[in-house]
Amino acid sequence: MTTPRLQGRHALLTGAGGGIGLAVARAYLAEGARCTITDIAAQPGAEVAALMAEHDGRLAYLGADVRDTAATAGWVAAAAQRFGPVDVLFNNAAVFDLAPLLDATVDSYERLFDVNVKGMFFTMQAVLRQMVEAGRSGSVINLASQAGRRGEALVSHYCATKAAVISYTQSAALAMAPHRIRVNAISPGVIDTPMWAQVDALFARYEGLQPGEKKVAVGKAVPLGYMGRPQDIAGAAVFLASDDSGYITAQTLNVDGGSVMS
Repeated sequence: MTTPRLQGRHALLTGAGGGIGLAVARAYLAEGARCTITDIAAQPGAEVAALMAEHDGRLAYLGADVRDTAATAGWVAAAAQRFGPVDVLFNNAAVFDLAPLLDATVDSYERLFDVNVKGMFFTMQAVLRQMVEAGRSGSVINLASQAGRRGEALVSHYCATKAAVISYTQSAALAMAPHRIRVNAISPGVIDTPMWAQVDALFARYEGLQPGEKKVAVGKAVPLGYMGRPQDIAGAAVFLASDDSGYITAQTLNVDGGSVMS
């Protein structure tokens, strides 16, 4: 019988109340990990609660707002107190917005950078500090986006935040290499999650489209011909968390059906 690839490891996942984060949590649990899920809600939603009941004793939930950097060390420590030091971080919490460049607002800028960059970085820093202090190797996986690979006329703030995720991933990987801690990122393409209702509505507003029209168009534009599923990201997240990727660091893995070539 093959040993599960994450047996005995503690994975911390941010923004994992649904969508990609929850799909990755399911995959990590299936590979033997203990998981701490965080999201902004104080209490877990129905899907998370059901998963907790299914994996009694191996899954915990913490309400955490990654924008509140003063609290970050506390909830990272709380996760470690329950399941031991963090071995894997899936750094997923993010928000989205778009607007024409000349209409982009300070409020939108601050909201996106607070979550997608500041929250991402200081969560990563807190977990890396714990790994170093514990003298443990580990794996950090930051969620980037194909939007971080190029600019888009309507999506300037979001693209810039995800480009920052890729850059911070590279810098952190070099800083942590002497500690045998690997830092990589995943760059999803268009993934069919509940967030796409918001994305589609915004594109409909600014591009004069009918509801649902943008979603159909972006799926057809993918070389493989369809939008990805959260489970498609989960496979890559298991690989980067496991020893199968033990000689990989400072990389951003495109999981996008061929939309970006690198």
